[in-house]
Amino acid sequence: MRVTGTEPTARRELRPPTGYRLAASVRALTFSPYDPCARVAAGTFWWATRTPEGPATLALRPSGGALLAEGYGPGADRVVQRADAIAGLRDDVSGFAALAATHPVVARLAAQHRGLRMPATGQVFPRLLRAVFEQKVTGKEAYRAYAATMRHFAEAAPGPMQPLLLPPDPAAVAATPYWVFHPFGVEQRRAETLRRAAAVADRLERCADSAEATRRLTAIAGIGAWTAAEVVRIAYGDPDAVSVGDFHVPNTVAWALAGEPRGDDARMLALLEPFRGHRGRVCVLLAAGGVQAPKYGPRMPIRSFARF
Repeated sequence: MRVTGTEPTARRELRPPTGYRLAASVRALTFSPYDPCARVAAGTFWWATRTPEGPATLALRPSGGALLAEGYGPGADRVVQRADAIAGLRDDVSGFAALAATHPVVARLAAQHRGLRMPATGQVFPRLLRAVFEQKVTGKEAYRAYAATMRHFAEAAPGPMQPLLLPPDPAAVAATPYWVFHPFGVEQRRAETLRRAAAVADRLERCADSAEATRRLTAIAGIGAWTAAEVVRIAYGDPDAVSVGDFHVPNTVAWALAGEPRGDDARMLALLEPFRGHRGRVCVLLAAGGVQAPKYGPRMPIRSFARF
């Protein structure tokens, strides 16, 4: 069903901290500048989603020193009520400055990106869908599968930003045969993982916190530590979620924190241990700062060959 209202039905004014950067904070909610479900256009962030009340679109835009949140569609009130979390304004950075000061690279990045906050959407399945597509493939392949899937289940989001699509209904994904995903570049293993997760999406959305969500996610065949961390970092704004099993992140952490061009998961976790409680935040800052380990041999895409 297409929702055609072009005027917001809910509105709220937020007060971000000094130096807050909207685009940097919400970038984690977009797969690319061309994400069918979320984008930044003319300084406004548009985010389409599903709520228990129905489809909704949230628009976030700076207005003077404030951040204006506007909601469209039947779920407008719900997304506007949560707009501060989606913008990252509930992100608790207390205590991180002292931890960051213990390492010169982290201290420098924390200062340079002090306006970056970690969003918390409160929604598991939309981020899980993307994370499953990112398993063991390049970023280009993952985005192709994601975008093709959004177009396959195409349902226009409410509001004036068009085209903007809603993420697919989990029930529709669960009912879709695995072979439908083949033309999108998704093999049977990932398609079946996605269908299994979609079938229990309601239970996943009821998780109280990132720890419970991680337990439930990793109990699903085909979902491991990497996928769970990618999900809870966004759904719950978990600043400690580390993507164990990533092809590049251990090398990045080893290079940034110890000057070592290569590292494995154990070495990464050992180097991040002094930042416990904010280990994922350190990884986010390294990515924001463009830190990469030296490359040896053929160049590998940034998002490639993560485990599950």
